[in-house]
Amino acid sequence: MSMRQIFLDTETTGLYHAQGHRIIEIAGVELVNRRLTNNHFHVYLNPDREIDEAAQEVHGITLEFLQDKPRFADIVDEFLQFVSGADLIIHNAPFDIGFLNAELNRVGRQNIEHSVLEIIDTLKMAKEMRPGQRNNLDALCRHYGIDNSSRTLHGALLDAELLADVYMAMTRGQESLMIDMLDQGPIEGSGEIRLTRSKPLLVLTASEAELAAHEEYLQAMSKSGACVWPQ
Repeated sequence: MSMRQIFLDTETTGLYHAQGHRIIEIAGVELVNRRLTNNHFHVYLNPDREIDEAAQEVHGITLEFLQDKPRFADIVDEFLQFVSGADLIIHNAPFDIGFLNAELNRVGRQNIEHSVLEIIDTLKMAKEMRPGQRNNLDALCRHYGIDNSSRTLHGALLDAELLADVYMAMTRGQESLMIDMLDQGPIEGSGEIRLTRSKPLLVLTASEAELAAHEEYLQAMSKSGACVWPQ
């Protein structure tokens, strides 16, 4: 069974959806079994309201630019189809989930939790792994050596791509162990599961000098009468 993950980010007209602020950009990047699929979702939205000056300074998106863009209602079906059945991974998830659910409720849809398997907050993960440190996306990129030099303004698509890189660095050696090395498949005609390697196993053979040294070591041990390996 494959593991499908969507790394998601939004940009908004302001900080608080309860004050009527709206989503103006949504981006999602898909990974299947920790590999980018080049399948992504990206859309700008007309919010039908003004953008706070402070928010515009962060993302650089103007109301003029958004005038000919679709409304959330126009793209909701495509968006839900994209995220359906996946794990949704977001940095500071409560912020984006709050805005997404507000938009969904406006058009008579259920909360996003009904469409996805799980919601994972990478900010919460980072705080547990790096307590007392800065854990915004820029800080995590620096910590894990991820190039974020093109991130002069917040942009949902770039941030979603960077988040995917950060998450894989944060979880390397955990969920990647089985996914990267093994594929599960049933043995035909049985109910058993067989593990097969998706990559050839690298085998390093001993050199002649190493074999000779090993043989010399075994011969020295055999003089004690306790060595059974030569036999």
